[in-house]
Amino acid sequence: MASSMTSSQHTPGAWVWLGFALVLLAAPWLFTSNLSLTMLSQMGIAIIACLSYNMLLGQGGMLSFGHAVYTGLGSYLTIHALNAVSHGQLALPVAVLPVVGGLAGMGFAMLLGFVTTRKSGTAFSMITLGMAELVFAMSLMFSEFFGGEAGISGNRVVGQAVWGITFGPQRQVYYLIAVYTFICVGLLYALTQTPLGRMLNAVRDNPERVEFVGYNTQQVRYRAFIIAGFFAGIAGGLGALNFEIVTAEVVGPARSGAYLLFTFLGGATFFFGPILGGILMVLAFVLLSEVTKAWLLYLGLVFLFMVVYAPGGLASLIMLNLRVFKHGKGGGLLPSYLGFALACALMLAGAGALVEMIYHQQLNAALGPELPFAGMVLNTAEPMTWLASAAVFLLGLLCFEWVRKRFAKRWTAVQADISQAQAVTS
Repeated sequence: MASSMTSSQHTPGAWVWLGFALVLLAAPWLFTSNLSLTMLSQMGIAIIACLSYNMLLGQGGMLSFGHAVYTGLGSYLTIHALNAVSHGQLALPVAVLPVVGGLAGMGFAMLLGFVTTRKSGTAFSMITLGMAELVFAMSLMFSEFFGGEAGISGNRVVGQAVWGITFGPQRQVYYLIAVYTFICVGLLYALTQTPLGRMLNAVRDNPERVEFVGYNTQQVRYRAFIIAGFFAGIAGGLGALNFEIVTAEVVGPARSGAYLLFTFLGGATFFFGPILGGILMVLAFVLLSEVTKAWLLYLGLVFLFMVVYAPGGLASLIMLNLRVFKHGKGGGLLPSYLGFALACALMLAGAGALVEMIYHQQLNAALGPELPFAGMVLNTAEPMTWLASAAVFLLGLLCFEWVRKRFAKRWTAVQADISQAQAVTS
């Protein structure tokens, strides 16, 4: 992200934040369907959750397998607070209930983080995994608080309407989530510019040197863990208001895995990477899951592809290419980008056809051998369909490798030219 804004003049950072605010304001007017509003609301929640997780992973180098514990427990405390408001036992406006979730997430992070942050590296990851499994098991055992398998439901339309706002329509809920999203993104970015944020980066990169200059690395990790838990709890509280029901799934290992997966795909090394990851998370869980039953397999393949070819995530790809185009060197790479697009299209067509036919035979064989795919009709009973799909996939893979090798040479030359130009100007 660009530098922080000042009150005296419009810096590039000010334009970035203004553009972000305008996007949040205009989105529900560009996408007006109920599905779109629901997806936009979920994107805001996912952005906060992924950014809070990236405070551990990207900023602090702490690989946690249990971040859903804090978003989930924040959801549970928020839904209990909402029911208390409905019964007249608590006098709080609905709009501030996500803060209750944030305080819950922070409280549990203080409790559990005192244990988990005493270790780092692999030991930290295993402890967070154990904590996550413990909380998930408790969610099925203590039904008085967690509601068992049915979960706990609530009604966000309580109390007197203020300025006509009841939080009944999804658009009103979206704007509440948008306000929290903007504030949380701003606070989390500001945190990266503080001494604590800088020291957290130092603990990630060289903990021995941090200890040598007199800082307690465990305390730095612990404080970051508490702050991450607070924002995770806010995301969970917003989720409780959005769905009006909380089940054990919100503290499950699948949710923690999703935060890890999409934070990595978005790009954990850049602040805006988890924002991209949160958007991708909702698109995958809502849209891709409706298109195909094999969506989890596709996600796994995409994850493997990114680990091998783009470990920095989408944000890294964007920033590297912006650097190239900024120096006027992008024109020579356009043919390679076109080749990549064609090769990936061939690979996706071939691999997708094979996967869909396998799933069709396993799950929908009673419906007959034919299935629609990308405007075509595939026949699982014909060997030529299988051979043709495999041939298209292999052709795409060969084209991809051919383009990649030539692109790597051209990319190295471009980077050398940019470095030489920067050395001359400096």
